[in-house]
Amino acid sequence: MLSSLRSSVLTLGLAVFALPANAFDTTARAAYVVDQTTGTVLLSKEADQPLPPASMSKLMTLYVAFEALRDGRLTLDETLPVSENAMSYGGSTMFLNTQDRVRVEDLLRGIIVLSGNDACVVIAEALSPDGTEAGFARYMTQRAKQMGMDNSNFANSNGWPAAGHMMSVHDLAVLANHLISDFPEYYPLFAEEEFEFDGRAPSNKRNRNPLLKLGIGADGLKTGHTQEAGYGLVGSAKQGDRRVIFVLSGLDSTGTRAEEAEAVVNWSFRNFIERTVANADTPIAEAKIWMGAQKTVGLVPQEDLSLLFPVLGDKNIEAEVVYDGPVNAPIEKGQKLAELVIKPEGLPEIRRPLVASESVPAGGFVVRMMTVGGIVLTDVIGNPLDAL
Repeated sequence: MLSSLRSSVLTLGLAVFALPANAFDTTARAAYVVDQTTGTVLLSKEADQPLPPASMSKLMTLYVAFEALRDGRLTLDETLPVSENAMSYGGSTMFLNTQDRVRVEDLLRGIIVLSGNDACVVIAEALSPDGTEAGFARYMTQRAKQMGMDNSNFANSNGWPAAGHMMSVHDLAVLANHLISDFPEYYPLFAEEEFEFDGRAPSNKRNRNPLLKLGIGADGLKTGHTQEAGYGLVGSAKQGDRRVIFVLSGLDSTGTRAEEAEAVVNWSFRNFIERTVANADTPIAEAKIWMGAQKTVGLVPQEDLSLLFPVLGDKNIEAEVVYDGPVNAPIEKGQKLAELVIKPEGLPEIRRPLVASESVPAGGFVVRMMTVGGIVLTDVIGNPLDAL
């Protein structure tokens, strides 16, 4: 096979807004903001740095619990026992004791609204491969890796400070996206502002998410705080057809967390506009073919490609199409052949796959002979690739 890295630079024939964005100036130690609707990353600060996630890691316990409900391994009305280990945790709790048997639905609300450390352990021990919280933490770590969260490691079920218990803000955003997309039937629980369990915790009955009552479309997901981690929030808000997911970590107070979270939501919706960059039925470039029935094949996105761009300015953007080529025939329609790389000023680089716009069979005898002849005569006629 004759192969070389070929890249093509093109200017998209669509006027989109592409001046530098006014980057959000956050005091958070780490931050990540993504527009879920288009997949556009709007802000990335120390996004892949593993950090103590505090109670934000409870989202992974919830995800595993939702999977168990979906698979029939748990039911909402099922009651679970409370162990001494569950009772041993301080901080935010449901004030459970070993005489209790608690409904799964109450435990889920206790985790989401009350941030109950004890509730997490009850769920963990029920679902653990070996019946222990430590075994559940190992399972969570393995499951996270399967979901592409490579900078996550769990030592417990609730985010209690422990050596090696880490998540990146990018991983938390990935997890939030899965919770919203995979379990729409349970996601409304994250917007509940209050939950009273058996009258036991009158001082701990309100959701700590500061955005839920502001009327800005916020409907989740989880706050977190320890001395080591600082104050954090995994949040999401929807306005119109757009949904934004954001993670802030390492802030210095509840007030700062509330102010920056609200500012992030407003900035995300007000300073960016959605534009269609490429259509799935219109080739934006061509890839050369090796020994095919035709010399080139069109490259198209897998689906109509819309991205967000800063609202200021009005000029074309440049995009680079990168592929290893020429591409060996035969080629199937929809086969991934290349990547479209877009670098909007002020935003992280955007990469999207490009696929073949049509099928191309292998060339016949004459094509193969002409290609071989081109290789033999390289010294005479130059690079045979130029003749393809």
